[in-house]
Amino acid sequence: MVTRIDRLGLAAAIFAASFAFGTNAAPAAEDVTPWNGDSRSAVRLIAGSAPARGATQLRAGVQIRLLRGWHTYWRYPGDAGVPPQFIFDRSDNVKHIEVLWPAPERLVDEGGTSIGYSAGVIFPLRITPQQAGRPVTLRLKLNYAICEKLCVPAEGRGELTLAGGRASQDAALAAAEGRVPKKQGLDEKADLSIRSVRLEQGSSKARAVVDVAGPADVDLFAEGPTPQWALPVPVAVAGAPPGIRRFTFELDGAPTGESYRGARITLTAVTPARAIEVSTRLD
Repeated sequence: MVTRIDRLGLAAAIFAASFAFGTNAAPAAEDVTPWNGDSRSAVRLIAGSAPARGATQLRAGVQIRLLRGWHTYWRYPGDAGVPPQFIFDRSDNVKHIEVLWPAPERLVDEGGTSIGYSAGVIFPLRITPQQAGRPVTLRLKLNYAICEKLCVPAEGRGELTLAGGRASQDAALAAAEGRVPKKQGLDEKADLSIRSVRLEQGSSKARAVVDVAGPADVDLFAEGPTPQWALPVPVAVAGAPPGIRRFTFELDGAPTGESYRGARITLTAVTPARAIEVSTRLD
């Protein structure tokens, strides 16, 4: 299992590897591509239904199917793993593609705590065409990692023209969009909210203490200002008031020369039903 220290080296190896699956698949259906992969994992592109009149963006998704017992990773993988890398540079009539990240889960094994998806996932896409009204063709190359007891690199490809109309996978895509954390401010008085972030001196290093209002099963993940930061995964601790769950993580994993104080971090609070995302500074 890969540690946070080893992650960048593994990422380079994975994304440089030639590890193609099933690239000679049959022609795609009108609004979904064939699965591209093997028995452990596979990838396909799915279209969303045509946007409302006057909308400037199109909807689609990248779906990963996983064999039971395997998992893949969120945009910040935690103690181990590498995030998926989406490559759309050969697409037609595309100005910009935004990849949305559904709420992840905490994955704990003998190698540490990682953050990702254990039951498959759809990553919603927001596509801005170069020229509105003309066809958009997505050409995807997805580099990602899948893990059971060992981690292996994987690659998926797909090509899909967004023809508009009603899409067969729109309900699944809409459900994935509903799992994308909603952006929220610090200390918003909502039933799910991040109430406070403060710094304390721990036994060996300073640590962040985060109070989250929410149900007992709420979980929390923390990201640094850039992907080069490797913050520890927050852990739940005792001592919070009723209705609050308290998490801490040591101030560790910053790139050389970076300061924790004043650094902007992203906190994602996740429940089985909802998720929120808060951007704040460590000060």
